[in-house]
Amino acid sequence: MRYLKDQTTHQIEINKSKFIAILYPLQNIEDIPLYLDETKKAYPKANHYCNASFFGQTAEHATASDDGEPSRTAGVPILEVLRHHDVTNILCVVIRYFGGVKLGSGGLVRAYTKATADVIKKAKFYEKKMVDSYEITFDYSLINQMDSYLEKKATVLEKEFLTHVTYKIINLDNQFDIIADIEYQLLSYKKLEPQILYIDQ
Repeated sequence: MRYLKDQTTHQIEINKSKFIAILYPLQNIEDIPLYLDETKKAYPKANHYCNASFFGQTAEHATASDDGEPSRTAGVPILEVLRHHDVTNILCVVIRYFGGVKLGSGGLVRAYTKATADVIKKAKFYEKKMVDSYEITFDYSLINQMDSYLEKKATVLEKEFLTHVTYKIINLDNQFDIIADIEYQLLSYKKLEPQILYIDQ
């Protein structure tokens, strides 16, 4: 799943109606009504504040609201665009200022879909990945060799230089056994608690 880095806003105009799409990163599901209130205060004269959200590790919590637009012409299209982009812990609010021209059900679906898709293109995301973590201990003579080996396969979190050298490392690719190729050179190693890796998209 992908997570939104920062609040992002984008505006489009269709047949004189303005659609302002805002993406909010959610830390808690309780943030949704707070962000909706914040949006209404920031854009007090808008006609509609349609929205949808996903929350949870597998996006198991979902909400959608047409906010006065015809049923399933706004909230569900916003939700479907979010679903298509594999995102979670996110709220999308699309504000509409009615321009005097009715768009019809199909036109509304296309407008809310486009507003959401466009703001997602502008936004920046990251992934959370659970990775293995180890503590390895080896002789000083192997520092350069270990550094070279680990450079592309791991991130070294901590280095300790005492009687021997000890590194705390995280495995960048859990499908690859990072210890197997160097185990015979190590004085000791132990598996630590898994770490969460944040990967920019």
